[in-house]
Amino acid sequence: MTTWFITGCSSGLGHAIAHCVLKAGFNAIVTARSADKVKAFEEAYPERALALALDLTEQASITQAVAKAEEHFGPIDVLVNNAGYGYRAAVEEGDEQDVADLFATHVFGPVALMKAVLPVMRERRSGTIVNFSSIGAQFWNPGSGYYSAAKMALEGITLTLKLEAEPLGIRVLVIEPGAFRTDFAGRSLTGAKTEIEDYAETVGPRRQANDRTHGTQPGDPERAARLIVNTLANPELPRRLLLGSDAVSIVSKELNRQLEEIAAWEAISASTDFPKEH
Repeated sequence: MTTWFITGCSSGLGHAIAHCVLKAGFNAIVTARSADKVKAFEEAYPERALALALDLTEQASITQAVAKAEEHFGPIDVLVNNAGYGYRAAVEEGDEQDVADLFATHVFGPVALMKAVLPVMRERRSGTIVNFSSIGAQFWNPGSGYYSAAKMALEGITLTLKLEAEPLGIRVLVIEPGAFRTDFAGRSLTGAKTEIEDYAETVGPRRQANDRTHGTQPGDPERAARLIVNTLANPELPRRLLLGSDAVSIVSKELNRQLEEIAAWEAISASTDFPKEH
């Protein structure tokens, strides 16, 4: 039976994916910072769910969680790095510890989890790794510089892993969600401790106190969860999977803008080559 290891299962997309996976008849290791927040999965599916505490900022917690998962169910077939939260601050406002915590959760923790499961996946020549990025890795907004940077870093590592690991039978996928009706713009959104007035017009409208998108997002987490489970049943996966009509629209427009800019500056960009010998 396929065994999934899913991070960030206490709410949002992680909760929806865990529910969908268990409903489909698979095993699932459901994780959150506090195991109590995901105990309901164990109670509902006592034979196939294992609730574990997982702190992505602590290597010992990651090592222990993977060991317990493998002891309970055996090898992990699918790793889903979903856990995360929003952070909004002007670049100048970014608090050093806040930024370090953000990267620990969105980059270094997922990397540590991948490194923990890859040896067994390599040995078995089988496995799937799914890393949740964001359209913020392809499209940038004032106040989201650090969040976008973290997701861009995760994507760079993930897409490189895809080239390295797929010849070994390990599938790798980046997921880029748009706006989904979760707590991301609510309790999961953090921000600068000190706000600089000069950024009131650019960053101000997107600060947590001024954000009015919570509860109005177009994306349905349950539909997304079903789509992900069904997509992973296919033998072939894309490099990136956009989720949501807003994601498709926003990223398409940004990529077209980039192509137009490249074309406009092509002659200047190419002028740095050594002169061609005749």
